[in-house]
Amino acid sequence: MELIERALEFENRKHTFKTTSERIESSREVKALILDLNTIYKENKDPEIMDLMKRLTVIKQKIEKRLKGRNT
Repeated sequence: MELIERALEFENRKHTFKTTSERIESSREVKALILDLNTIYKENKDPEIMDLMKRLTVIKQKIEKRLKGRNT
């Protein structure tokens, strides 16, 4: 399961982004990981994959929240 290994590596990676382009790239990467994991989850309904998708979604939401900035 190389995909799960990539997802776990992304989850454990340090998420400090210096530029907006790094944030966009990371957001796209995590979105692709979540979608790929979802296709696997649909086939075998493994609860560990669902937990991993949930954790990645939290990271994705934090990245996108930072991208959107504050409403002033």
